[in-house]
Amino acid sequence: MCNTLGAHYLSRKVFLFRNEPSEDYVVLKPQPKAPLQNFTVCLRSYTDLSRPHGLFSYATRSEDNEILIFKPKPGEYRIFVGGEYVFFKVPEDPLIWEHICVGWESATGTVEFWMNGKPWPRKGLKKGHMVPAEAFILLGQEQDHYGGSADSYNSFSGELADVYMWDFLLSPHKMRSAYQDFQLPSSALGWKNLQYEIKGDVIVKARLR
Repeated sequence: MCNTLGAHYLSRKVFLFRNEPSEDYVVLKPQPKAPLQNFTVCLRSYTDLSRPHGLFSYATRSEDNEILIFKPKPGEYRIFVGGEYVFFKVPEDPLIWEHICVGWESATGTVEFWMNGKPWPRKGLKKGHMVPAEAFILLGQEQDHYGGSADSYNSFSGELADVYMWDFLLSPHKMRSAYQDFQLPSSALGWKNLQYEIKGDVIVKARLR
């Protein structure tokens, strides 16, 4: 199953990944127009998975984990930039929506991690690195190489919503706004004007809560 769609307003809707495990994913478009010296990625997820799974994957021809938001187990997130990662410990609350924002700044190599509107202690990663603009961006898998090839063991099963990516680091005020999905700055990749392509058995449904 492959659905190509134009820009769609997805407020109060979700991508439902119904199979477990699976090879299903959603390709996000467009790509950044220039290499990234800073970025912010936000998303909301709801799952009962206890095994590893990829949420957001930005692969380039030279590095499959150029940007990756990965959850190896309940209570931990790994944030990759340029193939290297830092991890953040989080509460293991059962069956709640988890909203996260990840921000990165090349000049200082600083990673910000926010969960449900609250900041975690910042960490350092890939100071001076430049994220290439040409990328294959997808939801629901960890890419093994550029173009979407993935291991189903690391696939996501559950619901994803409120996905955004900016080419700058959001202010603390806007990080909190992202949690509420309210008054956000414009972005080329945003939930309320999202260009995407579904590969496999993923459907768009109204959000239940």
